[in-house]
Amino acid sequence: MLDIARIKAISLDLDDTLWPIWPTIERAEKVLHDWLVDNAPMAAALFSSPSALREIRDYMAANRPDLKNDLSAVRRESIRLALYRAGENPLMADAAFEVFFAERQRVTLFEDAQPSLRFLAGRFPLVTISNGNADVARVGLGEFFRATISAREFGVGKPDPRIFHAAAGAVDLLPEDILHVGDDATLDALGALNAGMQAAWVNRADHLWPHEQQPHVTLSNLTELCELFR
Repeated sequence: MLDIARIKAISLDLDDTLWPIWPTIERAEKVLHDWLVDNAPMAAALFSSPSALREIRDYMAANRPDLKNDLSAVRRESIRLALYRAGENPLMADAAFEVFFAERQRVTLFEDAQPSLRFLAGRFPLVTISNGNADVARVGLGEFFRATISAREFGVGKPDPRIFHAAAGAVDLLPEDILHVGDDATLDALGALNAGMQAAWVNRADHLWPHEQQPHVTLSNLTELCELFR
């Protein structure tokens, strides 16, 4: 059971907790493809092949393990490799990535996200913990957060306890003082439990809980979280 009296701050995941990620990624990939059609048509043709893209992703995972926590670098270097293989100028990778990245920040929030963040930020310090590459300032939510902890900058991603502990340290609290809120049962909820935090699992799609250890609370949306503090 959730111990509300212990909570002194809240950490939140971003993708699929505050907005659905796949519509955003699909739109950003289309914008990238359109840019490549105009600027690097041979690479655009390569990007139209799911098998070619899968092979590039597999190659990056096998040959650049140093990038595993930096999704931006993985995306940029994958574009660079595709340009090279297509006989295009690989120096265009940075510009191509920026086209993708700008569109990736144009998220469509869940209806409950912004009102809930405003409510929670008025009561607790909020901090993000994300394995992704969303920029909360560019997304338009920066005003609500005291700190942002990303796997890209920290060098370690969820469910490693160290990134949760870094989030607690960013607001000068112990892990047991933090409630972590996220959609992923393993990366967010179980990761937070193993880091000594309380865990709220945001289960918007009515999934089954896959682990023996239970989260402190299961929510179908963030409005339900706010109701716990009214």
